[in-house]
Amino acid sequence: MRIDFHGSAEPTLGVEWEFALVDRRTRDLRNDAAHLFARAKPRMPDPGKLHKELLKNTVEVVTGVCPTVGDAMADLRNTLQYVTAAADDLDLDLYGAGTHPFADWTGQQLTEGHRYEELINRTQWWGRQMLIWGVHVHVGLPERDRVLPVLSALLTYYPHLQALSASSPIWMGVDTGYASNRALMFQQLPTAGLPFQFQRWEEFEAFAHDQITTGVIDELSEIRWDLRPAVKHGTLENRVCDGVSTLSDMAALVALMHCLVIWLDGRAAAGEELPTMPPWHVQENKWRAARYGVDAIVILDAKSNERLVTDDLADLVEQLQPTAERLGCEAELASVLEIPARGPSYVRQRAVAERTGNDLVAVVDSVVTELREELDG
Repeated sequence: MRIDFHGSAEPTLGVEWEFALVDRRTRDLRNDAAHLFARAKPRMPDPGKLHKELLKNTVEVVTGVCPTVGDAMADLRNTLQYVTAAADDLDLDLYGAGTHPFADWTGQQLTEGHRYEELINRTQWWGRQMLIWGVHVHVGLPERDRVLPVLSALLTYYPHLQALSASSPIWMGVDTGYASNRALMFQQLPTAGLPFQFQRWEEFEAFAHDQITTGVIDELSEIRWDLRPAVKHGTLENRVCDGVSTLSDMAALVALMHCLVIWLDGRAAAGEELPTMPPWHVQENKWRAARYGVDAIVILDAKSNERLVTDDLADLVEQLQPTAERLGCEAELASVLEIPARGPSYVRQRAVAERTGNDLVAVVDSVVTELREELDG
């Protein structure tokens, strides 16, 4: 099976940001995406930047193809102005986190469409309870044969991204003890989770052929790995991160993803063999970051060296600084270190729950307010 990768000549970016829709009074989820679309899209210069998702309680805001992190953030901010205005009309707010702290998955409605119906028909209980939201970041790569080596090397930094973005500690009214419950829930779907570590494009083609031949998937987009080639766009798509509640956190995370991919690709282009880790280390790192967040001690390499993730992150940001200068995102990359300093979203949510005697409506309020204050400021 031949799979063409339409490479990107420039290191461009694209961002997809999922939001839950919550009622302004009860803070529970509302299945009102269609009503939001009806109000927002006629006002938008580009209605294609607002997408539907699996459930009617979810909308996705996407950018165009952007040259820099700053351009991507400006694109998102512009679209969000239209979306939040439409949400105001419906007494709705946008909620940016990996899970909702108290919503009941049994009351959520499926978006119409054959693709979604088939997903639920196949996955049943696990599919129906996927009340999870994330962020996807595409980075353009020029050469097909470097995509998979870059992907495998990027898995070394999986826990850094997961820890920084973790925003799903509470599920169905219970603190799970995890920084990212979403990460472990999503991998229950049959084609989701960590990718296989292929080095050659022909291996990926053989895998896709087997998946289609045996009926696991009908098309490539149904491979829902945390990191995957997006062949139509000529990008490496990073789907590691939980939902994000602020533009400032988003800018930092996007800058880190952009720099990592371009840095690794540059090393591969120079003939360097990129470092990888055994799958068992990659899997353990995912669990540690999901469980402990920025307090995770992660495995660094195939020699089983370990380090506190935030200590390694500080060195990584310094190492990526020349790449950030070339990509025009020095300030955004530097702000990565502000996330653990002030506490990632899972820390902030738990602090509100503790302060209010486990008032989960107040937790939703706090997440919603973070976005609105930035957009209104």
